[in-house]
Amino acid sequence: MKTVYFSLGSNLGDRKVNLRRALKLMSPEVKIEARSPVYDTDPLYFTDQPRFYNVVVCGKTSLTPTQLLAHTQGIEAQMGRTGATHNRPRVVDIDILTYGKEVISTDDLTLPHPRITERAFVLVPLRDIAPGFTHPVSGATVENMLARIPDWQEQVKRTNVRV
Repeated sequence: MKTVYFSLGSNLGDRKVNLRRALKLMSPEVKIEARSPVYDTDPLYFTDQPRFYNVVVCGKTSLTPTQLLAHTQGIEAQMGRTGATHNRPRVVDIDILTYGKEVISTDDLTLPHPRITERAFVLVPLRDIAPGFTHPVSGATVENMLARIPDWQEQVKRTNVRV
């Protein structure tokens, strides 16, 4: 069983329900062992869209990285996400952040996720559930990575929402 970290986000419809449903659909292929609080976050890259709810979870899986990607993409499709939503509004987005300490680079999958270091909406909730996390390639801590993001405190607001 591999330890895997995921980031989930939603900014269309009932964001809380969407995250809750996506987490439920991850089972039994992924056994969720820890989940962060939910954060209300600014959209990045394409900013003319609704705010997101984001959460980071840690789980265990026996799926291979390719199987895991297919599983998460299947959940996104089942929940109504189409392929044309990259950086656009979406019901759910599930990113595999890490798969153990493995480094993978294919046409379909890059691990660790290539944009972990620039996303406060990933790093802040990751810090909640894995304060000792270090980037599998650079060795940077969560705090090191957050320190490189200007005004990250303004981008990410903890909510009282539970998923």
